[in-house]
This record gives sequence, C-alpha cells and structure tokens, in this order.
Amino acid sequence: MDLATMMGMLLEGFGTTVQIFVLTLVGSIPLAVPVAFARMSRIAPLRAVARIYISIMRGTPLMLQMFAIYFAPYYVFGIELTPDSKWYACIVAFIINYAAYFAEIYRSGIQSIPRGQYEAAEVLGYTRAQTFARIVLPQVVKRILPAMGNEVITLVKDTSLAFAIGVAEMFSTAKALVASQVSMVPFAISAVFYWVFNFLVELLIGAAEKRLDYYHD
Repeated sequence: MDLATMMGMLLEGFGTTVQIFVLTLVGSIPLAVPVAFARMSRIAPLRAVARIYISIMRGTPLMLQMFAIYFAPYYVFGIELTPDSKWYACIVAFIINYAAYFAEIYRSGIQSIPRGQYEAAEVLGYTRAQTFARIVLPQVVKRILPAMGNEVITLVKDTSLAFAIGVAEMFSTAKALVASQVSMVPFAISAVFYWVFNFLVELLIGAAEKRLDYYHD
C-alpha cells in the first residue's frame, strides 16, 4: 500500500476523531453547568446525587463506561444492538464522563470568588443574576480556562479509546494498518496528527487567555 492511500485512510479516521472531539465538547460543556450547580446546591439529596455521579464518572475508566453503555441495552433491557449502537455509546460515554470533570472545574472556579464581591454587588443594587453574569462569570472564565484547556487536550488523546468498542477513529485505523502492512509508519503518522491537533487547541486556548488579560486578579 502506498503512502497516499495510507494517508487517505488515516485522514478518514481522523475525521471520526474530530467528530468525537466536537460532539463531546458540545454535549459536556453545557451539561456540566447544572451538574456543578447541583454539586453546590443547598438541597442535600440533590447535592448527594451530583457528588455520586461525579465520583463514579471520575473514579471508573472511560473505557469501562463505554462498554457499560454499549452493552447495557442488550443485557439489561433485551434491546438488540444496531450498527449505530457503537457510535451512540461512544458519544454518550464521552459526554457524561467529561461533564463530570468540567463540573468540578466550574465549581472550583465559582467557589474561588471571594464572598465580598457578592456583598459589594448587593450593596450596589445588583440582582443575583446580574452579579453572576457581570461580576462572577468573567472572573470564573479566566480562572478555569487553564484547567479546561488541560481537559480539552486530554480529550483529544482520549478519543483513541473509542477503538475499544469498534468505532473506526484514527487510532483503530492506524492499528489495522500496522497489522496489515507490518509497519510502524501508520502509528508515526497518527502521532503527528494528534500532536498537530493538540497544538492547534493550545493556540486557541492561548489566544483566549490573552483576550482575558484585561482582567487581573
């Protein structure tokens, strides 16, 4: 197999990798918001549920979560698996896993804001919603950006775990090519793809941090 054909196959797998990455962020970033607020809730049962959810998601392997979501419909409910089941299980597992991590990042950012700022906003006549939107949120975004960036970079690499349930992303494609071609070249090429992807993510995060330099702690 020539290099061009190999590159074409890896690029096709890379397209799936990007889809997993984007769909995970689109689903997990907003999902983490209610989870974070539930984690900080004054309602004890709600707070307990959020803590258990976060503990399970962070305390068990993502690969195991994918297997559980993939096989549960069949073994628990007797629902037949379809060719699309692998894809849906993969995306759902990634979203609920990363939502737990993002929720904890949000919580730490919100709780890092001094109580005095809330009190000052109240004296100035701000409502709770205005206080959060105009005073708290801009500071939280800046404070959590480095941690969010680290998780996003980890996500790029974690997309390779999708091969475990048969999703044909870039790593599984490279693995198959290595086995068929008896060559390490596909692994080397895929490593370059991952590195370039992460490098672009780092640039975007760095640009976002610079845009927030107008505010200093």
